[in-house]
Amino acid sequence: MTSYQKVIKYYPLILFWIGGIPQVHGQPDSFPNDLFRSEELITITLRGEMRKLLNDRSGEPTYFPLELSFADANQGTVEIPVKVRTRGHFRRLRENCTYPPLLINFKKGGPQENTIFARQDKLKLIMPCRDDKLVIQEFLAYKIYNLITPYSFRARLVNVTLQPTDKKKESSFYGVLLEEEKQMAARNQMISIEKDLRPQMVQRDYFLPMAMFEYLIGNTDWSVNYLQNIKLIAQDSNSVPIAVPYDFDHSGMVNAPYAHPAPELKLASIRDRRYRGYCIPLMEAYEPVIKRFESLKPSIYAIYQDSPLLDDAARKSALRFLDDFYAILQHPEQLEKDLMYPCDPKGTGNVIIRGLREN
Repeated sequence: MTSYQKVIKYYPLILFWIGGIPQVHGQPDSFPNDLFRSEELITITLRGEMRKLLNDRSGEPTYFPLELSFADANQGTVEIPVKVRTRGHFRRLRENCTYPPLLINFKKGGPQENTIFARQDKLKLIMPCRDDKLVIQEFLAYKIYNLITPYSFRARLVNVTLQPTDKKKESSFYGVLLEEEKQMAARNQMISIEKDLRPQMVQRDYFLPMAMFEYLIGNTDWSVNYLQNIKLIAQDSNSVPIAVPYDFDHSGMVNAPYAHPAPELKLASIRDRRYRGYCIPLMEAYEPVIKRFESLKPSIYAIYQDSPLLDDAARKSALRFLDDFYAILQHPEQLEKDLMYPCDPKGTGNVIIRGLREN
């Protein structure tokens, strides 16, 4: 029995489900985390054996002792000893990226406890793969999803300076600090879990907006089945989880020159949208989601219109990509065709991409 036939078989049950889809909302933010409460750009300096760290591109990554410093309004320059290693897969490889993404490991109870880095354990730092303009674009994609649901990773744009101890030239660029998975879960009164699930087994109220968001930014590089650029959070280990996306550099919105759609999807470009949800052959199921994205349209556009970080070309490109998405929302036939694509047994809508999982 095909996936499409199974859905038709359970058609009455789907009709029952539709009546229970609420508007997308989340829990109140009661988790203290000064680092991700502010939008202010901060500058951090990492000092140490940068060459050895940045050359660690294969095998099990090694931690290197570094010093993280930044300016504090009350304390002046604050210096924090940390351990840092490379992480990831695609972006870690030298042939793909100039700088690998990093993981900053703070010592528990260290001097960071009296700073904005209080309560941090292991922070992901997104580094520029080819150009830090792309880092800004990925950062803004996180800001879009923050508008959609609090069940999302917060991001903080930072100016990163790498300061080698061997007197080599310093380098500075934009980077992004990403909220820790456990803190994101705790902020929403949940826990982080890891299970082998099909997308039909996560909370649909949040899966559909998430899949629509990935469609909006033109991202096909994700999978619930393999937890490819997806994390799961739940109230407890027995509860139905919520899928939370991350890592958007292969999206059409970012439009990185190194990004290409998986060959299995038969897409010509990452700028070609492909809805990657599962088959629900009833447009009524998507009505609350469509209304939600329509109501958020001014706020989503404002992210790009108001950002001083984008040059004119990047801003126009992003706004055109948004225009294309919202034009589809206004054309029911095209929208239905795209959202029903996973129901086509001859299409690639049900192809599951394992990809390369991030650490």
